[in-house]
Amino acid sequence: MISPIDVFLWGAFPYIAVAVLVTGLIWRYRYDKFGWTTRSSELYESRLLRWGSPMFHIGLLIVLMGHLLGLFVPASWTAALGVSETAYSFMALSLGAAAGVLTYAGIALLVWRRRTTGPVFLATTVNDKIMYVFLLAALSLGLATTLINTSTLHYNYRIDVSPWARSLFVFQPDVALMARTPIEYRIHAISGLLLFAIVPFTRLVHAFAAPVQYLFRPYIVYRARDPRNIGTAALRPGWKRSDV
Repeated sequence: MISPIDVFLWGAFPYIAVAVLVTGLIWRYRYDKFGWTTRSSELYESRLLRWGSPMFHIGLLIVLMGHLLGLFVPASWTAALGVSETAYSFMALSLGAAAGVLTYAGIALLVWRRRTTGPVFLATTVNDKIMYVFLLAALSLGLATTLINTSTLHYNYRIDVSPWARSLFVFQPDVALMARTPIEYRIHAISGLLLFAIVPFTRLVHAFAAPVQYLFRPYIVYRARDPRNIGTAALRPGWKRSDV
């Protein structure tokens, strides 16, 4: 039986989270362009950052791609390509677990760096701490769900979770599908939606600031000064006053 809480969580809350995400991005872009940044602390410490940041970003990119493929590619498509459900599940769970461990190790290293490096710790705001709580919660729950499914549950999320996610895009949310999924999947989904909702108000907003315009910028031409155009004035360093 579908409860009012199920209707809210799986029929309304996803749209609320997306609305907060889009509205927050628009607000941030209009009123806080200078704050749209990672607030990099590389100047304070770079050794741990050099390891933690690539691990976190590469792992998170693989995790996101895995979620997109798992949620929005129907089982009939992979079956048409000759990929059996057993093979798909093995690849998804093994790759997901590896990417989750890589992401978790990267963020753990970044949190350790932020906690143990004095200048970096002093530059950490309350907003940053809240962001890390939500981020670690979503990653931990996702990794735990993957490990539980691999070891004991063996639940095929493409039966319920994936059709529910696709139903949201046609504005016909099938609440019953998500309401009957295992509890760990539901908790992980809620943590992911909450993470999306807070993105515009944290440094995670830089994910929406890819330098696409860099690919289309005009060339910058640098020219050396032609000595023939200098005249009779003697060359001098820029920090010295001119007598002219």
